Amino acid sequence: MFSVDIGQEERGTVLVLRGELDFDSAVQLDEACRTGLAPGSGEGPVVADLAALTFCDSSGISALLRLYRHLSAHGRSLGLAAVPRTVQRLLTLTGLDQIFAVHADAREAFAAGPDRPDTAPGAGTPARPHRKETA
Repeated sequence: MFSVDIGQEERGTVLVLRGELDFDSAVQLDEACRTGLAPGSGEGPVVADLAALTFCDSSGISALLRLYRHLSAHGRSLGLAAVPRTVQRLLTLTGLDQIFAVHADAREAFAAGPDRPDTAPGAGTPARPHRKETA
């Protein structure tokens, strides 16, 4: 089972994702974001809290990428918080860790401040180095 809760905070919007984000549930994320994050529905950055996400496949990653693009097109940024190790591995393997700003929790994500979409990670400057150099 998958659910999305959307909450407005002083500094922006928090999406709390729970359960399994896969092919079947990605539609729920898309729909929740279409209605809850429509243009004019809020300002500031959006943080997706993934602490309660128990599974995420490529369809789920694609849904997060669609959300990122949608928000960027409307002048808002997307940060990921409390990313499970398995999801972090998918982001690293696909290079999407260069697009998504990843934070320990939502508070840290808001403290980092919003990225402008034209300077957001993936728009030319990497969010952080993603590969360790080995000798």
